[in-house]
Amino acid sequence: MTASAIPGESIDLQIADVLREVSFPTYKDALVDAAREAGASNEVLSMLDGLPEQDYADVTSVTRLIGGNYGPGLGA
Repeated sequence: MTASAIPGESIDLQIADVLREVSFPTYKDALVDAAREAGASNEVLSMLDGLPEQDYADVTSVTRLIGGNYGPGLGA
């Protein structure tokens, strides 16, 4: 994944790209750090930073909360 490609992607694709690069289980701060390193938009960083402080077992555990807080959710 190249960081330069991320800002032009939709929010769902940016999050999917970030989550694809993360090793699970992981903690919320690691998700935010991965998004920042990948060059994700401020909106994506805010969404991930707004997640509860907890461990996340897998991609689904993250996307379920993002979908619950930010609209219809992410497609798989």
